[in-house]
Amino acid sequence: MATVKRYCFSGHETFYCKSLWLKKGYDFRYEGNTFNQEDAVVKLGVGKNMVASIRFWLKAFGLTVEDIPTDIANIVLHNEGDPFLEDSNTLWLLHYLLVSNKISSIYHLLFVEYQREKKEFDRDLLQNFIKRRCNVPEQKNVYNENTVKKDIGVLLHNYLAPKSLSSVEDFTGIMISLNLLRRLDKGEVYVFNEIAENAVDYLIVLFAILDTAGDETTISLDKIQELALTFGMPFTKFIEVVRKIETKYPKQIHYSETSGVRNIQFTGAKLDKYKILRQYYNQ
Repeated sequence: MATVKRYCFSGHETFYCKSLWLKKGYDFRYEGNTFNQEDAVVKLGVGKNMVASIRFWLKAFGLTVEDIPTDIANIVLHNEGDPFLEDSNTLWLLHYLLVSNKISSIYHLLFVEYQREKKEFDRDLLQNFIKRRCNVPEQKNVYNENTVKKDIGVLLHNYLAPKSLSSVEDFTGIMISLNLLRRLDKGEVYVFNEIAENAVDYLIVLFAILDTAGDETTISLDKIQELALTFGMPFTKFIEVVRKIETKYPKQIHYSETSGVRNIQFTGAKLDKYKILRQYYNQ
């Protein structure tokens, strides 16, 4: 029986991920430095808690494993990719990774599990939803009200521009430009925006499909729905993107709706997700 992954709502030191932190942290590691070395604060040019936060966000976005840069990090954050995150499709890729990796649990809980049930929320509703999800034996002693409350604040700062224009610094949340969330009537109620099917390049979606599939030869309806929720698209619109991918790779990918069963099937030679990612950045 597979072990249930325990939720995590901390690690960021209550700092949201600023837009230049991932490149800064990647370069630091690429040059052979370690986050525990005495002069890490000096070399990164941030406080001690921010060093820990940068380290956490690299891991949460799947850009490091045990502090070693991943293939994705090397493709995206090195010079030939999009090191300064100027391309919106890079942000879509990072959003997908943040949600699907589940290292920072709140992102999958909100964008997939909560969004399956409701299209709007406030801080209390999300807090109570998380509390209920933690109320199972596998998540015993995980829930801490204060910790989750701070985590919700960090998430909102990552994805939403502040109501006040008083500080330019507050507009450096990494995912703001994706417009996945919005406030209702300038209040504290938030809704999920509907994202157009042409907002995300099909190669980024294809990478996500291949990454989700892993070694499997099919992706179930539930997983397809999860991807649609992650990218903020209605299911029918997401399938339009899948159909486009199918026309580009007719020998490798097929979307099937046979006998009431809907899935994505892989045929022929399996596409390499890293080659697809390199293809996007080299086009």
